[in-house]
Amino acid sequence: MRTRPVLVYDGDCRFCTSSVAFLQRLLRADCTTTPWQYADLTSLGTTEQRATYEALWITPTGTVYGGAQAVAELLLRAGKGWAFLGALLTLPPVRRLAHGVYRLIADNRDRLPGGTAACALPPDRRGRP
Repeated sequence: MRTRPVLVYDGDCRFCTSSVAFLQRLLRADCTTTPWQYADLTSLGTTEQRATYEALWITPTGTVYGGAQAVAELLLRAGKGWAFLGALLTLPPVRRLAHGVYRLIADNRDRLPGGTAACALPPDRRGRP
């Protein structure tokens, strides 16, 4: 059984990889990070379809949070002032806005700094799993 949460991200996307590395240095959250391409997604309780759609936060008990809520859980785990921001992201009005911002970034990550063609989601996958 896992004792630490796992952050799963797209290891083929330079934007995602750079973002996770930056957050690891900044937040120092007690978690394991792994690209979905190298993760045993079945044992983590998720699918490739979901992992290609959004970053995932998987608790030691197997609860899976995706997208903006995965970021909220990461911030909560980081503690200090970050936990306040994470808690804010879980509130209903902010949660909806955070989801929209996350989707905007995720759907256009190939156009963001560090993004490459490998980062692009197929057009039929943008905005939904």
